Amino acid sequence: MPVLGGISNRMIGSNDDKTDMRILVVGGGGREHALAHYLASSKHDPEVYVAPGNAGTAAIATNVGLPVSDIDELLKFAKSKEIDLTVVGPEQPLTDGIVDAFRADGLTILGPVAKAARLEGSKAFAKRFMVDHGIPTAKYRRFQRAEHREALAFVRDQGAPIVVKASGLASGKGAIVCETVVEAEQALASMMVGTAFGDAAEEVIVEEFMIGEEASVFVVCDGTTWRLLPSAQDHKRIGDGDTGPNTGGMGAYSPAPILTPEVAEVVCRTIIEPTLAGMKAEGVPYTGFLYIGLMIAEDGSARVVEYNCRLGDPEAQVVLPLLANDGVDLFMSAATGHLDDVEVEVMEGSAAAVVLAARGYPGRYERGATVSGLDDDPADEVAHNGAFVYHAGTRRAPNGSIVTSGGRVLAVTGVGANLGEALRRAYGRVQTIRFDGVQYRTDIGSRGLERIESTVDV
Repeated sequence: MPVLGGISNRMIGSNDDKTDMRILVVGGGGREHALAHYLASSKHDPEVYVAPGNAGTAAIATNVGLPVSDIDELLKFAKSKEIDLTVVGPEQPLTDGIVDAFRADGLTILGPVAKAARLEGSKAFAKRFMVDHGIPTAKYRRFQRAEHREALAFVRDQGAPIVVKASGLASGKGAIVCETVVEAEQALASMMVGTAFGDAAEEVIVEEFMIGEEASVFVVCDGTTWRLLPSAQDHKRIGDGDTGPNTGGMGAYSPAPILTPEVAEVVCRTIIEPTLAGMKAEGVPYTGFLYIGLMIAEDGSARVVEYNCRLGDPEAQVVLPLLANDGVDLFMSAATGHLDDVEVEVMEGSAAAVVLAARGYPGRYERGATVSGLDDDPADEVAHNGAFVYHAGTRRAPNGSIVTSGGRVLAVTGVGANLGEALRRAYGRVQTIRFDGVQYRTDIGSRGLERIESTVDV
C-alpha cells in the first residue's frame, strides 16, 4: 500500500546522500523514540544519539546516560561529539534554557528560547499574551497561592463547570475540569493549600469551561517562516469514555477529522499567525515546534486551550509517521532559518497510537514487569502489518529482557489508508504484547470514527 511503502522506503534510506552528520535527541520517552526513528530513517544516514533514551531508542541510536535536566553536561557532550543538530523533545529543558545555552556556544538546536517557551511554562504568561494580541481563548482569572480565599470566592460566583489549572509545568496533568463547585473547591485546595503540582501551582488559573471538541495543531517555525504539520486529537483520561484522572496521554490519531480545510484556515488566520506575530512583536521570534491545543465549536470557530512548546506525546507518534519529508532536511532547515526552502509533504492516510501503561498509572505505578511480544530488533517493528511500537518507559534488564520503567510503557502506532484501518492495525499489534498489569484504552479514535461516519469495527 502506498502509505506503508513510503514509510518502509524512508526507513531504508539511500546511501547516495550519506553524510557524517551527528544528531542528538534530548529526552527518553515515546516522543523521543519517534523523533529518533524519523531522523535515523533519513537518506543522510546520520549517527543519532538520544539522551537518556530507552530500550527502543537503543536499537536505532546510541543512548547517552545524561538526564534532560543537566543542560551543562548535555552541552559538553554535544561539543565533544561535534553534534550537527540537537532536537529537544520535552518541555522542561526548553523552559530551563537549553536552546539559549546551545546557541550561545554556536551549536545548532531546534527549539524555542526560554522566553518563548514561557508560552507553555507559564499559563499566566500565555493567557496575558493571548489577551494582549487578540487571540481567542477562554475568559479567566489568575491567583497567587496566597489568594486561596479570593479564588474560592471567584469560583463560587462563577459556578460550574469550570476549569482550574496550575500555571506552571505539570507533565500534562495540571488542568482539572470541575463539573461542580465542590470539585473546583477541592482542586483549589489541592493546589493552593496542599502540595499537588508543587511549585507549578504557585500561580493558579481559573477559567471558563469551553464547549466544543478538542483538537491539536502543530507548527514548525524558524523565527520567520512556519509550516503546518498534520493535526491530531489525543485522549487524556485513563479510562474508556474519557473517565478517570488525566494522564500524559493514552492515545492519539492523525489527522483530526474535525480540522477540516475550512476550520484549519480559520485557525491559521485567527490563532497561528497572530501568535507568531505576537512573539516577534515581543522580541522573541518563535523557533522550533509549537503545539496548540484547540477547542473547536460547532460553528467552526476555535479558541486556544493551551500552548505547548514542543511536539506532544503521544501525538508525535502519529504526526511524524505521516510526514513524507526527510527528517534531517526538514529539521535542519527549521533550526538554521531556511524553512522557506521547504514545503511540508504529508502522506495520504491516517495514523493512530494506543498507549500501554503500567498498573497504577497515572498514580503510583509498578516497575520491572517483563514485556513480551516485542521483536528482538525494535527497528523492524514496522513489519508488523503497518504497526510500529514506540518505547517510552522501558529499559533492558541484565538478562537481556525488556522491562517496564515508567508509567506509560509503549505506544503502538498503526498507519493505514484511513482511520479505521490505522486503528485496526494498532489494536492488532497491541494484542500481541504482554506485561503484568498492562492497561490501555479500547476506544482510541472513537470520536474521529463517529465524525467520519465510519462503521469499521476496531
